[in-house]
Amino acid sequence: MRVIICGAGQVGYGIAERLAAEANDVSVIDMSATLVQRIRDTLDVRGFVGHGSHPDVLAAAGADQADMIIAVTLYDEVNMTACQVAHSLFDVPTKIARIRSQSYLQAHYNNLFSRDHLPIDVIISPEQEVGDVVLRRIASPGATDIVQFAEGNVTMMAIECRDDCPVINTPLSQLTELFPDLSATVVGVWRNERLFVPHSADQLLAQDLVYVIATRPQVKRTLSLFGHDEAEARRIIIAGGGNIGLYVAAQMEAKQTRAKVKIIEADHKRAVTVADQLRRTVVLHGSALDQQVLVEGDIEDSELMVSLTNDDQVNILSSVMAKRLGCQSTLALINDPAYQGFIEGLGIDAHINPRAVTISRVLQHVRRGRIRQVHSVQKGSAEVIEAEALETSPLVGPPLRDLDLPEDIRIGAIYRDGEVIKPNGDTKIKAKDRVVIFAMSSAVRRVEQMFRVSLEFF
Repeated sequence: MRVIICGAGQVGYGIAERLAAEANDVSVIDMSATLVQRIRDTLDVRGFVGHGSHPDVLAAAGADQADMIIAVTLYDEVNMTACQVAHSLFDVPTKIARIRSQSYLQAHYNNLFSRDHLPIDVIISPEQEVGDVVLRRIASPGATDIVQFAEGNVTMMAIECRDDCPVINTPLSQLTELFPDLSATVVGVWRNERLFVPHSADQLLAQDLVYVIATRPQVKRTLSLFGHDEAEARRIIIAGGGNIGLYVAAQMEAKQTRAKVKIIEADHKRAVTVADQLRRTVVLHGSALDQQVLVEGDIEDSELMVSLTNDDQVNILSSVMAKRLGCQSTLALINDPAYQGFIEGLGIDAHINPRAVTISRVLQHVRRGRIRQVHSVQKGSAEVIEAEALETSPLVGPPLRDLDLPEDIRIGAIYRDGEVIKPNGDTKIKAKDRVVIFAMSSAVRRVEQMFRVSLEFF
């Protein structure tokens, strides 16, 4: 696949890294010669210094032969114009744009991005994507990562096995015998800085991070089985009243949750704007690093502190301060990968990587075959993929035990006619089933092939 990426920042670099590693032909455009040189030096991609929406720059990058353009610069207008030029002048088939401003995304303007106006096939809103991740984490305490598939009927969770976890040192096959009615499957384990697909004879150990695919009604029971009985937070403080913080608070108000939410915002004008848009949320003007402001917000009685400012250092330090002042749990937004390796030692309970969220969204549309959704885990070491089985798929027909499946994939759930099926050796996949698979990066291409239309089908 030939792909042009406009923007060589953290997100653009991450997408280029993933696509180049899979032997795609990737060209990256950015105004910064320094960023372009960095990406040339470290990745097997072509780099072009210039404006991502200028026709001559797109032409030099090979837009006339491109299969896809992914516009993820810092500026919405550049991203939109790049897609328009790619469509009008070069007839690029697939156009993806990152749009930050919520003004463009209001429901009554949704016709703006139609083929007759601004022809953008996929809109990615980092603020909404990350905000939805925050909301899922709040709703399912105990999960360090949580994503929904199959229209919300299937859930993938990453769960930490602590020393008191009831199921450690027990073969996975015995878990199935002990809990036959539990619709949950362990599909991956992160242990000692290594991710692998476990076998039925493997045991879970303390400090493992376990990836589990379960039905939505079984999420809380599954968390409890792994020793996580944390109640959903009812007193929450959000540090940062930017687009993400406002989105999270507004969604919680719209869902009429019983949680009492307070927002701390450093900019006075922004604090007033946020307060005007919310009804039940208390907005405090001040710094999340000011101990007096945290105390004023009743941090010692709060069950969760969510740090969502634009500054990683503020998010980290405010989370540490909140924990020291008595807050039960913390969740921090961390952009810089350099910080993500040591925050656990600081007492921060969980973090969200916006770059990983955006990359997962892009991969959903890069993957070939009937791929409906993709979620990348452990910096691309594996992907959780939801795909629709076609009549020509080699998965359709035989029992799973008779299929020659790679060792590094595991089928976690099958969604059929509104019902979720927990797979076993006797399970047979039917055409139009939606299959949720955990696949190591080495097996992603194989998964794509399983769900592509065969030429013999026509």
